[in-house]
Order: sequence, then C-alpha cells, then structure tokens
Amino acid sequence: MTKPSSPRTMKTVATSWEIIHTLEKLQGAGVTELANHLDMPKGTVYTHLATLVEQKYVVKQDEKYHLGLHFLSLGEFVKRNNVLFKAGRSEVERLAEETDEYVHLVTEEHGELIYLHEVRGQNAVGKEYFEKKLEQTGYLHSSAYGKAMLAYLPEARVEEIIEKSGLPQRTEKTITSRNKLFDELETIREQGYAQNDEEEIFGTRAVGAPILDENETVIGAISLTKPTSRLQGDEFHERVPALVTSAANVIEVNIQTMKNEQINY
Repeated sequence: MTKPSSPRTMKTVATSWEIIHTLEKLQGAGVTELANHLDMPKGTVYTHLATLVEQKYVVKQDEKYHLGLHFLSLGEFVKRNNVLFKAGRSEVERLAEETDEYVHLVTEEHGELIYLHEVRGQNAVGKEYFEKKLEQTGYLHSSAYGKAMLAYLPEARVEEIIEKSGLPQRTEKTITSRNKLFDELETIREQGYAQNDEEEIFGTRAVGAPILDENETVIGAISLTKPTSRLQGDEFHERVPALVTSAANVIEVNIQTMKNEQINY
C-alpha cells in the first residue's frame, strides 16, 4: 500500500510510482494482481495504469501491463547529461582495458548507490551479478565504492543513511556495526581509498576511490573488482589502490576542465 504522503507531496503521484515499482518487481502484472499486491481498489489501479499507458511509460500486452521503453530513453538522457558520467566514462574504459577486470563508476542519491557506468575486462568475473546490479540501486556500506563515498560525506549525512537503510549483512564479512563502520571510514580518509574484502560477494575483493569536486565534496567513486585469488598482498594494498586513486584524480581534473570550458564559452 502507498506510504502516507507528507503535506507537500501528492498522493496520486506517489501511487503511480508505487505501481511503476511494483511492475518492475513483478516483471509485469494484470490489474487484479497489482490491486491485490498493493492492497488498492482495482478501479484506482486501472485509472493509474490507463494514465501511464497514455503517457507511454507503460504498455499492455496480453492482459498484462509492463514498463515501457520510454524509461530507457529517459534514463539514457539523464545519464549522458550527468557531468560525472561524461568526465569519467573514458577513464573507466581505459582502466578496465589496462587491467582486464571490472571497473565501476558510481554516485550516491537519496542515500542509495547509483551505477553510472561499468566496463568488464577480459578476465573479469561476476558478469551476471554486476549486470543485474545495473538495474537496481544499492547499499553503500558493503562495497568499496560505497564506503569511499560514505567516508567523505558529512557525518550527519552518514547517520541519516544508516537510519534509513540500515546496515544489512551481505556476507559474513559485511560491516553491520555502526561504530565499526565509522572506524573504517576514518581509515579510508587517512589512506585515500576504500577496500572491500569479500563484504559484498564471497570470493571477490575491490578497491574504490572517492571523486571530489573543487570544494572537496564527494560526487562519486570509481572502483576495480577482482577475484580474491588475484587481489592479495601488494596488489590489494599498493598497486590497485594506486591505479584507482590515479583514475579518480584524472576524473576530477576532467570535471574541472569541463566546468572551466563552460565558463569560458
């Protein structure tokens, strides 16, 4: 059922978006199935669906409603006009080609992890998992790129994110203690990069670095993921951190260059 709206939000809009997210979750559904799932009157669900079909964001096929392809073009527009994506895309592709591993470019919005770009090198593992992750938002505390961003967010903001999302356990190594997380975030700030030691997926490690703007505000992160067997010792603690932090710095320079070009233009 739709969550209660605040005084400055519209319940009808919230209902439409709950229907959209439910269609995503169910991978399509009929009116009755949606009404039962959401505990809403069938008439209400049908009216919202009819409006979404008219606006071309939902399609009806064989008595079932599905999300339409207009979401795809809308998402591409948002991504390709994002300054972090534009500044970081080529660097992500370069690092993946150089290392033959998975490289990700991410950001944070509403306390959730948003994937902007990923490139799979020839030796990268976890293809199905990471491709599925592109379709979803994610938690910040269980990944190298997420912790890299948390470390540079204001403490009050980190507290808000923990309060909203919690610290759910992904593997036996996931940090689920607030105090332990804040201790690690301090370490990340001291060394300039974050590490994920099988905290999100068993058998993989990752190194992530924050991407900061000219005001030292974190706007995203880049990370490199490898199987644990290929990311040990100096590789985990020196070589890959150097590669990732260097890539983050290049992206920061690219962002500043793009902004200067806009001002001069």
